[in-house]
Amino acid sequence: MPIHLQILTPEKPLFDGRVSKATFPGTKGRFTVLPRHAALISSLEGGVINFSELRGDNPHEAVEHIIHISGGFVEVKNNHIVACVEK
Repeated sequence: MPIHLQILTPEKPLFDGRVSKATFPGTKGRFTVLPRHAALISSLEGGVINFSELRGDNPHEAVEHIIHISGGFVEVKNNHIVACVEK
């Protein structure tokens, strides 16, 4: 089951697509979001967001991405992640 991930900055969207997982630099430690993750809202500190973008229907064809951020926040709800970040 894919997760819909949106990564937004004040200037422009950085990513909008399907992922199998995403890892964030939370202010209380790094955490990974997988399908069916519990709902949460977290502040983010400087660091990297790592995520596996799904291409097609095969989860083994995922493309790994890394985005460096200086902070922000993220909301997870019903297999949908929205991260508002400063780059």
